[in-house]
Amino acid sequence: MTNLTESLRTSLDETFDFSTVELARKQGDADTTQKFLWKLRDGQLVESVLIPASPALYGDASDRHTLCVSTQVGCAYGCTFCASGLDGFKRNLEPAEIIDQVLAVERAQGRAGERAINNLVIMGMGEPLANYDNLMASLEILNAEWGTNIGARKITISTSGLVPQIKKLAAQPRQYRLAISLHGATDAVRDRIMPINRKYPLAKLADAAEEYQQAKSGKLTLEYILIAGVNDGLDQVLPLAQLAHRLRAKVNLIPYNHVDGLEWDRPDDAIQDAFHEALISRGTLTTLRREKGHDIDAACGQLRLRTEKELAST
Repeated sequence: MTNLTESLRTSLDETFDFSTVELARKQGDADTTQKFLWKLRDGQLVESVLIPASPALYGDASDRHTLCVSTQVGCAYGCTFCASGLDGFKRNLEPAEIIDQVLAVERAQGRAGERAINNLVIMGMGEPLANYDNLMASLEILNAEWGTNIGARKITISTSGLVPQIKKLAAQPRQYRLAISLHGATDAVRDRIMPINRKYPLAKLADAAEEYQQAKSGKLTLEYILIAGVNDGLDQVLPLAQLAHRLRAKVNLIPYNHVDGLEWDRPDDAIQDAFHEALISRGTLTTLRREKGHDIDAACGQLRLRTEKELAST
């Protein structure tokens, strides 16, 4: 800021921080999926993932640049297939720490004169709706014209199924999109892999999701990670199709990314294809996402865990 005196610039530099996040590690090339590991002021680590094309949530054009953003350090919800909560829950991110993931990635891209990110998915580390107030405060700024001016319909919030917060989200004025991390079409399957289902079983979750869909009249996505021998059986297809039709939702099938230390594996391609085709045959709008970033610790939270283990061993 050359229009300020040198002494004032020095004073500002000594008094204020430009960002609440510092790049600790980066994986992936500029034209592919990139994973960023951020070090926060207290030394904690969180991840963001930049996807150079549409994440196949809604079939949008492939010239999108989507950033997957974290909202918590760790996670308290204990989904048995997920790396994010393996080291437990540490804390919520502050609004500035959520926003700075976006700004820091944009700076890293070096695209002067244009926004490097035009879609956000709030489905990184943590349960976004468990940090509801800080998330909403950050999204107000990211959505604002004087902020990053990312449209509300270009922002997707994911949840594992916090029913009261889904209803609260339905009542707020913004047209954010909602994604349900479903991963099982019956209570028996969700109870096995997602402890949240015992508090908010599918019937309650479906009611809340339907309330949101009716309030926003927008597209709703059911995220479904295919895990070998757990939720990839064709017995899940009919209840999943019925739920999708009720909610007028798209199903996003994602083959499981293996996590070190966990027992789960991804199904064979033939099983993935059979599940996909069975849903389509029932008239369900479905995408099978052959994931991007499988070679860069793509499972959410895995880069953080590996980095912390390396630091602990030095």
